[in-house]
Amino acid sequence: SLTGRLNFNGENLLEKSPRQLQKLRGKSIGMVFQEPMTALNPVMPVGRQIAEVLTLHLGFPPKQAWAKAVALLAETGIHEPETKARAYPFQLSGGQRQRAMIAMAVAAEPQLLIADEPTTALDVAVQAQILDLLARLQAEHQMTMLYITHDLNLVRRFADDVAVMQGGRIVEQGSVADVFARPQHDYTKMLLGIGARREVGAVPADAATVLAAEQISVAVSERVGWFKKREKILLEPLSFDLKAGETLGIIGESGSGKTTLAKALMRLMPAKGRLNINGQAWRPELRRAMQMVFQDPLGCMDPRFTVRELLAEPFAIHGVDVGDEVEALLHRVGLTPEHANRRPHEFSGGQLQRIGIARAIALNPALVICDEPVSALDVSVQAQVINLLCEIQEQSSLAYLFIAHDLSVVRHIADRVAVMYLGEIVEMAEVNELFTHPQHPYTRALLSAVPIPSPAAERARTRIMLHSDAQDSACQAAPRQGCAFAPRCPVHAKLNPAQRAHCQQAVALRDIGTGGSSGGHLVRCAFA
Repeated sequence: SLTGRLNFNGENLLEKSPRQLQKLRGKSIGMVFQEPMTALNPVMPVGRQIAEVLTLHLGFPPKQAWAKAVALLAETGIHEPETKARAYPFQLSGGQRQRAMIAMAVAAEPQLLIADEPTTALDVAVQAQILDLLARLQAEHQMTMLYITHDLNLVRRFADDVAVMQGGRIVEQGSVADVFARPQHDYTKMLLGIGARREVGAVPADAATVLAAEQISVAVSERVGWFKKREKILLEPLSFDLKAGETLGIIGESGSGKTTLAKALMRLMPAKGRLNINGQAWRPELRRAMQMVFQDPLGCMDPRFTVRELLAEPFAIHGVDVGDEVEALLHRVGLTPEHANRRPHEFSGGQLQRIGIARAIALNPALVICDEPVSALDVSVQAQVINLLCEIQEQSSLAYLFIAHDLSVVRHIADRVAVMYLGEIVEMAEVNELFTHPQHPYTRALLSAVPIPSPAAERARTRIMLHSDAQDSACQAAPRQGCAFAPRCPVHAKLNPAQRAHCQQAVALRDIGTGGSSGGHLVRCAFA
């Protein structure tokens, strides 16, 4: 039960009846949820859901409510709001769903807006758009905002005051500038101390090549009308290699082809091109040399199995005697033998990811593909999982292909970084080189969205904003001609017609000669 007082406009909300609270929710107090797909009604167009708030709380007639709903979608930056208002939630992208959720939350112009992890599942570019949108709406509507997040960088950028919670208690509270500059509580110091980057460049030049991908591409057939089909390219031909003990970070917005690349390398979907593992052409027998850590460990574990059964399964599949390996694996990932007899639902998110890592390294693979392994974890658990991956790599000389939308995590763990846009690599370089001297306009835009340590400097700097609707249009264009990024490119927008003609021609990935010893600095841009 709730105790104490919860004052809103001088009235204790804990003394209100359910009917009185219903009148406040949505009108005086709005809320933006972490996962809009589950918060929105799947069988009702988003426009009608926004109009419903206006009808219930402000008494708008249906036509006026619909017109206002469309206007709100336009205000949140959604392209073609009339069309999107008639769309169902599943027909919108993640960023568009979150914008629709925000439009619904601010429809009645509440005094207080509660945003509960509103950008956790979004890539860095969309995240920046949503944060700027919230800041603009807050200023326009004079709202008070309660922003809940585990991302300290967002707090540094967005908040005026901050409260740090541990175990259900506020352990420190103050202005963002004071708390970040002079933290007092040990837990706050621990949170702010996370993120010290490991040293890169430890991969020997003569290290064995674990993975060699040559002209890997993916295309699918989609139906056009009743009888016609057309080919849609998901992954343009790309080539790269990966050495033992090396981590290659893959970054890019949602829809850039990161997970498609991972599935193609794992042969979980049809792909063209050559793939060599440890110097041998890929064949099914080599699958044990490549393993994968998934974003949602609970979703890829059989809920009926105990941890012992889950970890013993790879050995059974490949005909290897399990012996005491289950206990050894649990110890290796920081768990105890007592955990072996529990089922997945009995573990926290961080523990589940440790189990997923243990399952991936069970057969001593040469390469592990990590697909967003820490995106759903809070900052302290993120650090624990990243440190665990680094320890395992040092012990076994594992190669990692690390996919993430959190660029600070990639900078922490990667040796080299490849930037992907609409199915092709547009830039690749050693991690320090890419983060300090980005050459492609798309890379610069992504890095401009990464918060910097000083709260004052973070708020003062200018970001390069990219609009997702232009990406949707480029993605739908078939066949692709010239630079796929041109419709969104800030450099392209400033070129004269003669220069823009270069962007209509195919540009190969070329070495501009500013990289270090890890393969140079490769860029796909005529003006880099």
